[in-house]
Amino acid sequence: MTPNTITVEERHEAAGPPTGPLLWHLALVSGADGASLDAGLAALRNAAATGPAPTVPVTRRVVGSGSATHRGAVLTGPEGPVELGSAAPDATDAPPAFLIPGLGDHYLGMGRDLYRDFPVFRAEVDRCAELLAPELGLDLREVVFPATADDDADSGRAPAPAMDLRRMLGRDSGPISAEERRLNATKLAQPVLFVIEYALAGLWRSWGVRPAVLTGYSLGEYVAATLAGVLSLKDALTLVARRAALIDTLPQGAMLAVMLSEPDVRAVLGPNLSLSAVNGDSFCVVGGPEEDIEALEASLRTRGVVNRRVTTTHAFHSTMMEPIADQVTELARTLTLKRPSIPYISNVTGQLITDEQATDPAYWARHLVSPVRFADGLRAIGADHVLLEAGPGQTLSSLAAEVRGAGTGTVVASMRHPLEHRSDTSVALKALGRLWLAGAAVDPTVFPAEALVADGAAPAAAPVPAAGEPSATERELHALWARLLKTDTFPRDVSFFELGGNSLLATRLILRISRAFAVEPTLRQVYEWATLTRMAKAVDALRAGRDPEAEQAGSDGGSSHTGSALARFELPNGLMISHQNEAETRHFFEDIFDHRVYGKNGITLSDGATVLDVGGNIGLFTLFAHYEAKNVKIYTFEPAPPLFDLLSRNVAEHGADATLFNIGVSDVESEASLTFYPRSSGMSSFHPDEAEEKHNLRTIIANQREAGADEAAEELAGYTEELMDVRFEAIEFTAKLRPLSAIIREQNIERIDLIKIDVQKSERQVIDGIADEDWPKIQQMVLEAHDADGEVARLVALLESRGFTAQAEQDELYAGTDIYNIYAVRGAR
Repeated sequence: MTPNTITVEERHEAAGPPTGPLLWHLALVSGADGASLDAGLAALRNAAATGPAPTVPVTRRVVGSGSATHRGAVLTGPEGPVELGSAAPDATDAPPAFLIPGLGDHYLGMGRDLYRDFPVFRAEVDRCAELLAPELGLDLREVVFPATADDDADSGRAPAPAMDLRRMLGRDSGPISAEERRLNATKLAQPVLFVIEYALAGLWRSWGVRPAVLTGYSLGEYVAATLAGVLSLKDALTLVARRAALIDTLPQGAMLAVMLSEPDVRAVLGPNLSLSAVNGDSFCVVGGPEEDIEALEASLRTRGVVNRRVTTTHAFHSTMMEPIADQVTELARTLTLKRPSIPYISNVTGQLITDEQATDPAYWARHLVSPVRFADGLRAIGADHVLLEAGPGQTLSSLAAEVRGAGTGTVVASMRHPLEHRSDTSVALKALGRLWLAGAAVDPTVFPAEALVADGAAPAAAPVPAAGEPSATERELHALWARLLKTDTFPRDVSFFELGGNSLLATRLILRISRAFAVEPTLRQVYEWATLTRMAKAVDALRAGRDPEAEQAGSDGGSSHTGSALARFELPNGLMISHQNEAETRHFFEDIFDHRVYGKNGITLSDGATVLDVGGNIGLFTLFAHYEAKNVKIYTFEPAPPLFDLLSRNVAEHGADATLFNIGVSDVESEASLTFYPRSSGMSSFHPDEAEEKHNLRTIIANQREAGADEAAEELAGYTEELMDVRFEAIEFTAKLRPLSAIIREQNIERIDLIKIDVQKSERQVIDGIADEDWPKIQQMVLEAHDADGEVARLVALLESRGFTAQAEQDELYAGTDIYNIYAVRGAR
């Protein structure tokens, strides 16, 4: 039997129009050579800009004669056409592998746009809902698509996230809506997720993407087994729904993600705890009773091991599942189990499932209580497959990139994260385009094929490149990048900023482009068109007198840099860290390590000190405390999830004895909206005032320029206002707030040698959250304060009333702003 024969019900042919206006369209283009491909792509852009809206979601265009082996893709949406790139035929026919998630990244409204726009997806969801109604006693469509989570169909975008990102990341146990609570109940969450993932797989098959191998994570293996024909759809839905109902009868449990290897995790497990998953070389999940998980957390905290709770109702894949194992086996005995027609990975073994395992009813009981060996499964798939995550979020994509290693193969996520304000349809079509460009074995016969030839006079542009070669413009840009980035080996489709670029280097690049091509892109255009291929097309458009926006605009095609947890940077002192962007990291480094602003005015750290870092950002002050003295114990607080992830990586890499809290610090237990600026993370705030923050940044740049000590300030002078707009593009999310004294009590902190507070206009709330009985524990404090209506003087007086000698200073860099540092030492100096 061939490995990718589909034996499940084939209901995935394209059928019927969408239920509303079609806002997005993808054209997959192939050409006999690079020249014909470029001509075809140009014609597509022009047609999309001037012609009627397309009536089908996906088409295939063939350009030129002979063997069409060069590939390109164009996504058209409400904001115009976006060219996703092009690829030469050096890696075609790469077999796709489906990664199918389990619970964790599910959310209200997942797949709503797909349900609206694609009859294939809608038909499968409807069929599953009808089959499940007798089991569930309700219509699951009302659970996953509640009226309160409706989207903006006219805009083609998903709604602003309704759920708390912190809770979605498993770091918050705050209140949730009734709709979320209903969806998160195990007896509904598992069937709902199965249905969405099964329908999504059907949509991919309708687009000609046939998996060569499958791997599902936990519940995802049930989807994989169904796609492989081991279970019929009706049997699979019955098994999933009844298994979920059985789990719901069990005592609730807890799960903890631990950044240790499997042997190290097994060494710390108590009698009631289980290894529930192995996700990477140093990333495991432990499950068990709540009290045992709490004890493990405390033990790991003393060792400085990074860990965090997983949002869950039960301890899945643990011994807590054993009471229902026999019932699951008996349930499976009532079903028809067949040999798999598509290879898929067993969670139990981390290897391809055997016919004997797939047809053994007791296998599903072993699956219930055994750890998910996801990392082993990824290795078993190998590196020659293009990986497609066929489910909500990007968790498995991230794990796959970590296990495979950076730059090893293509990994594509096909549904948005709940935080993302994007259309499900645009995400899925863009993912199809990425698969096509990566050379995935996509069956083009399912798309309407049409010959497309560029007609009319060609606009002035750079010479057409040879087949598979970059254009002359791109080659010259490559040389400019190489001189600025100090390397000449980098991919064509990776952002300038992900390769180490920053705003200073971007302004230098603009000047060099101006000299080389006699055109001057704006700073925003450099950020938006930040890959070599996109930047070359923008430069060519400018040289021809055309508007690059008309050729490259679109929310899904930009390369705007918002930071990456994979970006690495070596500090001037040799320390290697993960970070957001180089300019801000250098600034923090100079303040903390070079200028030692936290060591001024008698502030010292001794061996064995206890430090509280309030406003941890990516963790540079935490690392400073770690290296400043021996055996320093640090408690670090950072509310922004992107920064918290970077902080966690840096603490783990350097072995700092730090306990991390993904919360904001305030005077009350509450929640608040945080405005996070990815490109100016240090100015992120619970009290945003964009005008004030822009004023402060303008003033800092002007001070640097006047001092003449920073060539970056002088070079950025002409771009100050444009830089403001780029730097203050914002993301908002809800963060949990807790008083500092609540943490002090919970952690049994008896002495605090130093508190550092840098919380962007929230310093008063942090101070007010320290109870009277905790003030005597504090020996030193350094805080950044904003002098609104004499606030700095009031804070100095407050600290003096608490027994400190306190002094406020303003760094020359901040002259003209309201930003001061206050240094406080208990007693006289």
